[in-house]
Amino acid sequence: MKFILTLSIFFIAVIIHEYAHGWVAWKLGDSTAKNAGRLTLNPAAHIDLIGTIVLPLILLVSRSPVVFGWAKPVPVDFCSLGNPKKDMIWVGLAGPGANILFAILLSFILKFSVLTGSAGLIAVLNMAIILNLVLAVFNIMPIPPLDGSRVLMGILPRELAMRYAKIEPYGFVIIFGLLWLGMIGAVIWPLVMYLARLLGVTI
Repeated sequence: MKFILTLSIFFIAVIIHEYAHGWVAWKLGDSTAKNAGRLTLNPAAHIDLIGTIVLPLILLVSRSPVVFGWAKPVPVDFCSLGNPKKDMIWVGLAGPGANILFAILLSFILKFSVLTGSAGLIAVLNMAIILNLVLAVFNIMPIPPLDGSRVLMGILPRELAMRYAKIEPYGFVIIFGLLWLGMIGAVIWPLVMYLARLLGVTI
């Protein structure tokens, strides 16, 4: 039951994450995601076989202390944005930002649940907050194609940004290599615990 519940909460978190990317891009002038049918909360439009199903399942089965992954990236035509270089930063921050905002909202519900003494709801809310924080922190890492790389490309001078973008084809190899070495968990988990404590979550 906990296995199914964790996976379900993860699905909700990644859907919110990708929807936020598409919505912000649309508001900044790019309708690519909307035209592609990705500006929706329908899970079928966002699920990625590896990032949304296979990797989280492997991490859950192996009892990894951190469960993370990604959804099918929302298509964004950065050239259609009003100010491509600056707006790229906002589009990149939108997904992690949405997960953090959702975690904050859940923390308010958690405080009310603690007062009412609903143990089952408290456990679910704790898990939901942690998963949203993990997703936010994982995706803000500056490894292409994760969101942090979009933010960094928007900050770097154009020539450096173009050179940096060239490592994107090797991004997932780098991610899985760092995962195998335990370095991703070592970076993510302390930050997640710190944010969770700020929100009053017990880990």
